[in-house]
Amino acid sequence: MTLSLSIVSIALGLLIAAAQCFGLSKPAAYSAALRAFPRSFPWGCALMLLGTGWFLYYLSLESISDFASYKSYLLVGFAAIGIGSCIFVRDFLAVRGLAVVMLLLGKLLVDTGRPFLPVTSWVLVVQVWAYVLIFFGMWLTISPWRLRDWVTWATANGDRLKMICAIRLAFGVLLISLGLTAFRVKG
Repeated sequence: MTLSLSIVSIALGLLIAAAQCFGLSKPAAYSAALRAFPRSFPWGCALMLLGTGWFLYYLSLESISDFASYKSYLLVGFAAIGIGSCIFVRDFLAVRGLAVVMLLLGKLLVDTGRPFLPVTSWVLVVQVWAYVLIFFGMWLTISPWRLRDWVTWATANGDRLKMICAIRLAFGVLLISLGLTAFRVKG
């Protein structure tokens, strides 16, 4: 199944924009939700299981013959690690799950954007964002408490939070615009 860059860009832009509209309209509730996120067990399980399922999907598509005979063992092993993380690694589970999803989202963005590189230079917005997600996904995997620190800094001041939300809202609108215009071209 191949996703179009237009659909991916519009969907992610809408998701980002919706979250930022909530942050701009109800900053106190948004701040509270952000501060609770890093140690949220329900979010942690949801994101870790989403990341595990997504990774297993990518692994099932892999056709490298070097580990073809071990593929079923790898699938079971990685599924056990993902589910086991929800049971045994509860500290900052939401951040760890978010990190896994960020890494996989980065892969999706690079893969869907690659065919558009010769078509439009606007695809570099998505490609750079993908590598930023990958970088921060790796960083949060290594030091998940950093997200708590960033959230504390971002929510310490109402004006700062509104400015951050406005910048991210502009990015979400840019993604939607690109999905409706530049990425509609066949790559």
